[in-house]
Amino acid sequence: MQSFKSKLKRFGREHLKSIQRRNAAVRRAAPVRVMAVGFAAVILIGTLLLMLPFATRSGESAGAVTALFTATSATCVTGLVVEDTYLFWSPFGQAVILCLIQTGGLGFMTIAIALSLLLRRKISLRERRLVGTSLNMDGLSGMVRLVKRVLCGTLLFEGMGALILSVRFARDYGILGGIGRGIFHSVSAFCNAGFDILGDQGAYISLGGYTGDFVVTVTISLLIILGGLGFFVWSDIYSARDNKGRLHTQSKIVLRSTALLLLLGTVFFFIAEYENPQTMGNQGFFGRLLSAFFQSTTTRTAGFAQLNQAYLTGASKAMSVALMFVGGSPGSTAGGVKTVTLAVLLMAALSSLRGTYQTTVGGRSISYKLVMDALSVFLLGICSVAVGTFLLSAFDGVTLSSALFECTSAFGTVGLTLGITPELSTPSLLVLAALMYMGRVGIITIGMAAMMRGKKDAKIKYPEARVMIG
Repeated sequence: MQSFKSKLKRFGREHLKSIQRRNAAVRRAAPVRVMAVGFAAVILIGTLLLMLPFATRSGESAGAVTALFTATSATCVTGLVVEDTYLFWSPFGQAVILCLIQTGGLGFMTIAIALSLLLRRKISLRERRLVGTSLNMDGLSGMVRLVKRVLCGTLLFEGMGALILSVRFARDYGILGGIGRGIFHSVSAFCNAGFDILGDQGAYISLGGYTGDFVVTVTISLLIILGGLGFFVWSDIYSARDNKGRLHTQSKIVLRSTALLLLLGTVFFFIAEYENPQTMGNQGFFGRLLSAFFQSTTTRTAGFAQLNQAYLTGASKAMSVALMFVGGSPGSTAGGVKTVTLAVLLMAALSSLRGTYQTTVGGRSISYKLVMDALSVFLLGICSVAVGTFLLSAFDGVTLSSALFECTSAFGTVGLTLGITPELSTPSLLVLAALMYMGRVGIITIGMAAMMRGKKDAKIKYPEARVMIG
């Protein structure tokens, strides 16, 4: 009898410990899952707010699909819309969109940590992990310091941009109108969102009314570039003052690839559109150069448009698709497969051609795992865009080139369009919304959240197989 009681007690204790372990596992949910669910929750809240009657100028509730698509586009900092932001949404609706853009650009966990710091609450280890995942960074040391730098940098850049744009827009809209538009477009540009409230100049015109305007073009371009560099790069540049100007390998890759892509894009668009009267053919030399630079900048994930994308030459559309697919840099407000991913794959390919198995960049080796992660992101990105292109063509009968442009724009969280998005059916809009979500949260993040991939290497070693490549 005594033996039975002791066994029962032991069973009870073990069962209780098992329950406690499961509860602890739930509380320590993987950061990637929190990220995926968190962005979805922000989109849902934004959708509900945009469905309120006073969120539209007409006073009638927006349709569920319209609200969902707009909330997804804003949270994922894309810029694709089915209704003109200025003409359709009321000031309240525009304010909701602006809040979603800022939340999506910085990451909801960064904003949550900022509120905690304001309330002087201690930041837990789990929250630091979540912020690291949100900013696409490894390690926990200095995470709170990084968040402070991100917030200060964001306020500084957006504030300076808002001031300059407010002064410029005040000439056209008065003081209050200029300030409102200056703030909105500064945040939208820095977060690489591409939303605009200039619909009074024409529906879906974006920045078409300011083509050739030096102040607007350069200010918006600089905000886009700064937002697309990534928070880690800012922090690294700031820290380099005390480190003899030395930058981490990632910062070097980001800065060099960004400069190279901007230069190549500018030269390409300048040549391809030089004689096109429907884009920049009627501008002077400097105006053409400025428009080419802006097109190269905005295709990297911003989505503001000064040129009508539908009238671009075939070569320019192809170049735009390529730049949109690459996107910005890791840990930034931008989307796409990221510049570092492309750089790592190119370096790996060069190493393979040289007959070496070690991928090196700037005197540093890149691990096999990072190369495989880069390859996964690149291939899954291609597959996602390809599936989306097929579905858009099947649902709405649009040409493959138009469907490819819209899907790449959605996946890269760019927002440029050939003008077909407002005309798409509900299934196609949902496809684009899914691509925007994948582009912002990250394909690897979503995959890990769904499968909860473990971090332990497989203990089973299989025999090596030899297959022919190429």
